[in-house]
Amino acid sequence: MSNAGTLKSGKGHNDENFPVASFVIAARHRPAILAFYNFVRIADDVADNAIAPAEEKLRILEEMRLTLMGASDASPEGVKLRRVLEERRLSTDHAADLLEAFRRDVVKLRYADWDELIDYCRYSAMPVGRYVLDVHGEDRAVWPLNDALCAALQVINHLQDCGKDFRQINRVYLPEDLLRKHGATVEMLGEAQARPALKAVLNDVAGRNADLLATSAAFSGKIRDPRLALEVGLIQRFAEDLNIRLFTADPLRDRVHHRKSELIPLAISAFGRFAVSRIARKSSP
Repeated sequence: MSNAGTLKSGKGHNDENFPVASFVIAARHRPAILAFYNFVRIADDVADNAIAPAEEKLRILEEMRLTLMGASDASPEGVKLRRVLEERRLSTDHAADLLEAFRRDVVKLRYADWDELIDYCRYSAMPVGRYVLDVHGEDRAVWPLNDALCAALQVINHLQDCGKDFRQINRVYLPEDLLRKHGATVEMLGEAQARPALKAVLNDVAGRNADLLATSAAFSGKIRDPRLALEVGLIQRFAEDLNIRLFTADPLRDRVHHRKSELIPLAISAFGRFAVSRIARKSSP
Protein backbone atom coordinates (compact mmCIF):
# COMPACT_ATOMS: atom_id res chain seq x y z
CA MET A 1 0.00 0.00 0.00
CA SER A 2 1.47 3.34 -1.03
CA ASN A 3 0.53 6.78 0.24
CA ALA A 4 0.34 10.18 -1.36
CA GLY A 5 3.83 11.10 -0.18
CA THR A 6 5.42 8.30 -2.19
CA LEU A 7 3.80 9.60 -5.39
CA LYS A 8 5.02 13.20 -5.12
CA SER A 9 6.48 14.62 -8.32
CA GLY A 10 8.70 17.11 -6.51
CA LYS A 11 7.05 20.00 -8.31
CA GLY A 12 6.36 23.08 -6.20
CA HIS A 13 4.50 26.36 -6.54
CA ASN A 14 7.56 28.07 -8.05
CA ASP A 15 7.57 25.51 -10.88
CA GLU A 16 4.12 26.31 -12.24
CA ASN A 17 3.41 28.04 -15.55
CA PHE A 18 1.73 30.95 -13.81
CA PRO A 19 2.28 32.78 -10.49
CA VAL A 20 1.02 31.03 -7.35
CA ALA A 21 0.80 33.19 -4.21
CA SER A 22 3.66 35.37 -5.47
CA PHE A 23 5.04 38.36 -3.55
CA VAL A 24 2.36 40.44 -5.29
CA ILE A 25 -0.28 38.81 -3.09
CA ALA A 26 -0.67 40.28 0.40
CA ALA A 27 1.39 38.31 2.95
CA ARG A 28 -1.66 37.63 5.13
CA HIS A 29 -3.30 35.69 2.29
CA ARG A 30 -0.33 33.68 1.02
CA PRO A 31 -0.38 30.91 3.70
CA ALA A 32 -4.04 30.10 2.96
CA ILE A 33 -3.34 29.96 -0.78
CA LEU A 34 -0.24 27.80 -0.33
CA ALA A 35 -2.07 25.36 1.97
CA PHE A 36 -4.64 24.94 -0.79
CA TYR A 37 -1.93 24.62 -3.44
CA ASN A 38 0.01 21.97 -1.50
CA PHE A 39 -3.13 19.88 -1.04
CA VAL A 40 -4.03 20.17 -4.72
CA ARG A 41 -0.45 19.59 -5.89
CA ILE A 42 -0.12 16.25 -4.16
CA ALA A 43 -3.57 15.11 -5.35
CA ASP A 44 -2.56 16.05 -8.90
CA ASP A 45 0.67 14.08 -8.51
CA VAL A 46 -1.31 11.04 -7.38
CA ALA A 47 -3.65 11.21 -10.37
CA ASP A 48 -0.79 11.70 -12.85
CA ASN A 49 1.50 9.00 -11.51
CA ALA A 50 2.38 6.68 -14.38
CA ILE A 51 3.09 3.61 -12.23
CA ALA A 52 0.57 3.37 -9.39
CA PRO A 53 -2.56 1.27 -10.15
CA ALA A 54 -5.82 3.17 -10.66
CA GLU A 55 -7.37 1.52 -7.59
CA GLU A 56 -4.52 2.79 -5.41
CA LYS A 57 -4.81 6.31 -6.77
CA LEU A 58 -8.54 6.37 -6.10
CA ARG A 59 -7.97 5.07 -2.57
CA ILE A 60 -5.50 7.84 -1.80
CA LEU A 61 -7.73 10.52 -3.29
CA GLU A 62 -10.61 9.26 -1.16
CA GLU A 63 -8.39 9.44 1.94
CA MET A 64 -7.64 13.03 1.04
CA ARG A 65 -11.34 13.78 0.64
CA LEU A 66 -12.18 12.22 4.00
CA THR A 67 -9.40 14.23 5.64
CA LEU A 68 -10.68 17.42 4.06
CA MET A 69 -14.15 16.70 5.41
CA GLY A 70 -12.85 15.92 8.91
CA ALA A 71 -13.58 12.19 8.84
CA SER A 72 -9.90 11.21 8.79
CA ASP A 73 -6.42 12.59 9.45
CA ALA A 74 -4.71 10.34 6.90
CA SER A 75 -3.53 13.20 4.68
CA PRO A 76 -1.15 15.71 6.34
CA GLU A 77 -1.84 18.23 3.58
CA GLY A 78 -5.55 17.67 4.09
CA VAL A 79 -5.27 18.32 7.81
CA LYS A 80 -3.39 21.58 7.21
CA LEU A 81 -5.89 22.79 4.64
CA ARG A 82 -8.86 21.80 6.81
CA ARG A 83 -7.50 23.87 9.67
CA VAL A 84 -6.97 26.86 7.39
CA LEU A 85 -10.51 26.58 6.07
CA GLU A 86 -11.89 26.36 9.60
CA GLU A 87 -9.87 29.34 10.82
CA ARG A 88 -10.91 31.50 7.90
CA ARG A 89 -14.45 30.12 7.66
CA LEU A 90 -13.99 29.07 4.06
CA SER A 91 -15.82 26.32 2.20
CA THR A 92 -14.41 22.88 1.44
CA ASP A 93 -16.26 22.91 -1.89
CA HIS A 94 -13.38 24.22 -4.02
CA ALA A 95 -10.90 21.60 -2.81
CA ALA A 96 -13.55 18.87 -3.09
CA ASP A 97 -14.26 19.90 -6.69
CA LEU A 98 -10.59 19.55 -7.53
CA LEU A 99 -10.52 16.07 -6.04
CA GLU A 100 -13.40 15.21 -8.37
CA ALA A 101 -11.27 16.38 -11.31
CA PHE A 102 -8.39 14.18 -10.19
CA ARG A 103 -10.71 11.19 -9.83
CA ARG A 104 -11.77 11.80 -13.42
CA ASP A 105 -8.12 11.94 -14.46
CA VAL A 106 -7.65 8.44 -13.08
CA VAL A 107 -10.60 6.88 -14.92
CA LYS A 108 -11.28 9.13 -17.94
CA LEU A 109 -8.70 9.25 -20.72
CA ARG A 110 -10.61 10.89 -23.59
CA TYR A 111 -12.97 13.88 -24.10
CA ALA A 112 -15.72 13.80 -26.69
CA ASP A 113 -15.99 17.50 -27.45
CA TRP A 114 -15.19 21.03 -26.28
CA ASP A 115 -18.16 21.18 -23.93
CA GLU A 116 -17.02 18.02 -22.17
CA LEU A 117 -13.53 19.47 -21.81
CA ILE A 118 -14.88 22.70 -20.34
CA ASP A 119 -16.97 20.66 -17.89
CA TYR A 120 -13.73 19.03 -16.79
CA CYS A 121 -12.20 22.49 -16.36
CA ARG A 122 -15.18 23.36 -14.16
CA TYR A 123 -13.69 20.94 -11.63
CA SER A 124 -9.97 21.00 -12.47
CA ALA A 125 -9.29 24.73 -12.85
CA MET A 126 -12.16 27.08 -12.01
CA PRO A 127 -12.22 26.17 -8.29
CA VAL A 128 -8.62 27.38 -7.91
CA GLY A 129 -9.48 30.94 -8.83
CA ARG A 130 -12.76 30.81 -6.94
CA TYR A 131 -10.89 29.81 -3.79
CA VAL A 132 -8.39 32.65 -4.14
CA LEU A 133 -11.26 35.09 -4.63
CA ASP A 134 -12.97 33.77 -1.49
CA VAL A 135 -9.73 34.13 0.48
CA HIS A 136 -9.70 37.79 -0.52
CA GLY A 137 -13.40 38.28 0.19
CA GLU A 138 -14.16 39.23 -3.42
CA ASP A 139 -17.66 39.41 -4.86
CA ARG A 140 -18.76 36.13 -6.43
CA ALA A 141 -20.26 38.14 -9.29
CA VAL A 142 -16.77 37.98 -10.86
CA TRP A 143 -16.79 34.18 -10.95
CA PRO A 144 -17.72 33.94 -14.66
CA LEU A 145 -14.64 35.99 -15.58
CA ASN A 146 -12.51 33.89 -13.24
CA ASP A 147 -13.90 30.73 -14.77
CA ALA A 148 -12.98 31.84 -18.29
CA LEU A 149 -9.40 32.63 -17.28
CA CYS A 150 -8.91 29.45 -15.24
CA ALA A 151 -10.29 27.29 -18.04
CA ALA A 152 -7.96 29.02 -20.51
CA LEU A 153 -4.95 28.34 -18.28
CA GLN A 154 -5.94 24.68 -18.07
CA VAL A 155 -6.30 24.38 -21.83
CA ILE A 156 -2.89 26.00 -22.36
CA ASN A 157 -1.42 23.38 -20.05
CA HIS A 158 -3.19 20.63 -21.98
CA LEU A 159 -1.77 21.90 -25.27
CA GLN A 160 1.75 22.31 -23.88
CA ASP A 161 1.76 18.76 -22.49
CA CYS A 162 -0.35 16.97 -25.09
CA GLY A 163 2.48 14.74 -26.28
CA LYS A 164 3.78 13.93 -22.81
CA ASP A 165 0.30 13.19 -21.46
CA PHE A 166 -0.34 10.72 -24.28
CA ARG A 167 3.04 8.99 -24.12
CA GLN A 168 3.30 8.74 -20.33
CA ILE A 169 -0.27 8.18 -19.13
CA ASN A 170 -2.34 7.66 -22.32
CA ARG A 171 -4.46 10.69 -21.49
CA VAL A 172 -5.75 12.94 -24.28
CA TYR A 173 -7.57 16.20 -23.64
CA LEU A 174 -7.91 17.17 -27.30
CA PRO A 175 -11.64 16.78 -28.12
CA GLU A 176 -12.33 13.68 -30.19
CA ASP A 177 -14.74 15.49 -32.50
CA LEU A 178 -12.01 17.99 -33.43
CA LEU A 179 -9.57 15.15 -34.13
CA ARG A 180 -12.12 13.64 -36.53
CA LYS A 181 -12.90 17.03 -38.07
CA HIS A 182 -9.28 17.60 -39.05
CA GLY A 183 -8.45 13.98 -39.93
CA ALA A 184 -6.07 13.46 -37.00
CA THR A 185 -5.65 10.54 -34.61
CA VAL A 186 -4.49 10.31 -31.01
CA GLU A 187 -1.56 8.16 -32.14
CA MET A 188 -0.10 11.25 -33.84
CA LEU A 189 0.55 12.64 -30.37
CA GLY A 190 3.27 10.02 -29.94
CA GLU A 191 5.32 11.28 -32.87
CA ALA A 192 8.33 13.59 -32.77
CA GLN A 193 6.49 16.51 -34.36
CA ALA A 194 2.91 17.36 -35.20
CA ARG A 195 1.57 16.43 -38.61
CA PRO A 196 -0.50 19.11 -40.39
CA ALA A 197 -3.77 17.42 -39.38
CA LEU A 198 -2.80 17.39 -35.70
CA LYS A 199 -1.49 20.96 -35.88
CA ALA A 200 -4.89 21.98 -37.25
CA VAL A 201 -6.51 20.46 -34.14
CA LEU A 202 -4.11 22.28 -31.84
CA ASN A 203 -4.81 25.56 -33.60
CA ASP A 204 -8.56 24.94 -33.42
CA VAL A 205 -8.32 24.46 -29.66
CA ALA A 206 -6.06 27.50 -29.27
CA GLY A 207 -8.60 29.54 -31.22
CA ARG A 208 -11.39 28.55 -28.86
CA ASN A 209 -9.05 29.33 -25.98
CA ALA A 210 -8.45 32.81 -27.38
CA ASP A 211 -12.20 33.40 -26.99
CA LEU A 212 -11.95 32.46 -23.30
CA LEU A 213 -9.07 34.87 -22.84
CA ALA A 214 -11.03 37.63 -24.56
CA THR A 215 -13.81 37.04 -22.04
CA SER A 216 -11.44 37.06 -19.06
CA ALA A 217 -9.63 40.24 -20.18
CA ALA A 218 -11.98 42.33 -18.00
CA PHE A 219 -11.41 40.17 -14.90
CA SER A 220 -8.53 42.08 -13.32
CA GLY A 221 -10.39 45.36 -13.55
CA LYS A 222 -13.35 43.94 -11.62
CA ILE A 223 -11.30 42.84 -8.58
CA ARG A 224 -11.37 45.12 -5.54
CA ASP A 225 -8.08 44.06 -3.94
CA PRO A 226 -5.37 45.87 -5.96
CA ARG A 227 -2.65 43.30 -5.30
CA LEU A 228 -4.84 40.41 -6.40
CA ALA A 229 -5.96 42.45 -9.40
CA LEU A 230 -2.32 42.93 -10.41
CA GLU A 231 -1.54 39.22 -10.05
CA VAL A 232 -4.57 38.33 -12.17
CA GLY A 233 -3.47 40.91 -14.74
CA LEU A 234 -0.03 39.31 -14.90
CA ILE A 235 -1.52 35.84 -15.34
CA GLN A 236 -3.85 37.11 -18.07
CA ARG A 237 -0.96 38.66 -19.99
CA PHE A 238 1.27 35.60 -19.66
CA ALA A 239 -1.60 33.37 -20.82
CA GLU A 240 -2.36 35.54 -23.85
CA ASP A 241 1.27 35.35 -24.96
CA LEU A 242 1.50 31.57 -24.53
CA ASN A 243 -1.76 31.02 -26.38
CA ILE A 244 -0.50 33.11 -29.31
CA ARG A 245 2.71 31.07 -29.36
CA LEU A 246 0.72 27.86 -29.56
CA PHE A 247 -0.60 28.88 -32.99
CA THR A 248 2.91 28.68 -34.44
CA ALA A 249 4.84 26.42 -32.07
CA ASP A 250 4.71 22.62 -32.14
CA PRO A 251 4.31 21.32 -28.56
CA LEU A 252 5.45 17.85 -29.64
CA ARG A 253 8.77 19.31 -30.71
CA ASP A 254 9.06 22.65 -28.91
CA ARG A 255 9.00 23.62 -25.26
CA VAL A 256 6.22 26.19 -25.19
CA HIS A 257 7.01 27.87 -21.88
CA HIS A 258 8.30 31.28 -20.91
CA ARG A 259 11.91 31.94 -20.08
CA LYS A 260 12.33 34.26 -17.11
CA SER A 261 13.80 36.96 -19.35
CA GLU A 262 10.66 36.88 -21.50
CA LEU A 263 8.42 37.58 -18.51
CA ILE A 264 9.86 41.05 -17.89
CA PRO A 265 8.36 42.84 -20.94
CA LEU A 266 5.10 40.95 -20.46
CA ALA A 267 4.98 42.05 -16.81
CA ILE A 268 5.60 45.67 -17.83
CA SER A 269 2.76 45.41 -20.33
CA ALA A 270 0.49 43.89 -17.69
CA PHE A 271 1.36 46.63 -15.20
CA GLY A 272 0.45 49.27 -17.77
CA ARG A 273 -2.94 47.65 -18.27
CA PHE A 274 -3.36 47.40 -14.52
CA ALA A 275 -2.64 51.11 -14.01
CA VAL A 276 -5.16 52.08 -16.66
CA SER A 277 -7.83 49.79 -15.20
CA ARG A 278 -7.34 51.16 -11.67
CA ILE A 279 -7.62 54.73 -12.91
CA ALA A 280 -10.80 53.81 -14.78
CA ARG A 281 -12.11 52.05 -11.67
CA LYS A 282 -11.57 55.16 -9.53
CA SER A 283 -13.20 57.37 -12.16
CA SER A 284 -16.33 55.24 -12.50
CA PRO A 285 -19.37 56.35 -10.44
